[in-house]
Amino acid sequence: MSAPASSRPPPPLFHVPAPPPALHLSEEPLDPTGAALLAALDAPDLAPLRAASRRIELAAGAVAFRQGEPRGAIFVIDRGEMRIFHAGPSGREVTLAYWGPGNFIGGPDLFEGGPHMWSGVATRPSRLWVVPGAALRAAAAASPPLALALIDALAHKGRCMSALIHLFGTRSARERLARLLVQIAERDGRPEGDGLSLRRDFSQEDLARLVGVTRQWVSATFERWRRDGLIALTPTRLVIHDLDALRAVAG
Repeated sequence: MSAPASSRPPPPLFHVPAPPPALHLSEEPLDPTGAALLAALDAPDLAPLRAASRRIELAAGAVAFRQGEPRGAIFVIDRGEMRIFHAGPSGREVTLAYWGPGNFIGGPDLFEGGPHMWSGVATRPSRLWVVPGAALRAAAAASPPLALALIDALAHKGRCMSALIHLFGTRSARERLARLLVQIAERDGRPEGDGLSLRRDFSQEDLARLVGVTRQWVSATFERWRRDGLIALTPTRLVIHDLDALRAVAG
């Protein structure tokens, strides 16, 4: 017989299975060490955060925080996936990254600060821990391992954003889209015949937001690459037939 709900221990905070690397544009292979950076901390270092945190459940499409809203906490992803994006004055969105379990979102300020610089929306049902900034500051001041873990996490996110800036500043849209497909193939691709099959989890609009172009441009580019034999499209997946050619396009 299962124990009464009141006697069950709370679910572990930050301790999650190692997920695949977060998805963001980068010249380098995606870094698997960026995920679950807080997971190696011991229970005593996490106990103050557990006591001060609350857990929220988000349906796919639900927003955790919005650009411009006051910031008072960070959000640690326990389950699911979150898309982080910035919206310009026209409403056009640029996706900065897709973050999975073990990563925190809601920065770059870890403690109390100004308004959110971007928004976070769940791409699938997700569970987050909301960690108030004041509690995080107090816990970090009392725990050198926690403080170092947070520094490591911020350094990882800084590298991600730096890579994104470099790509947008030095690579054409065609090169960025090719680079993105190579990254998704290396992250999630499955052998299929003479190619690699990518599930169509990402719509052409999703890819356009990651690359910083329109959906129509992505569609036209895919058609050219299909005619050239680089890719094939089906209603449910994209198949890369010439990964080396895409790598060459990506530069």
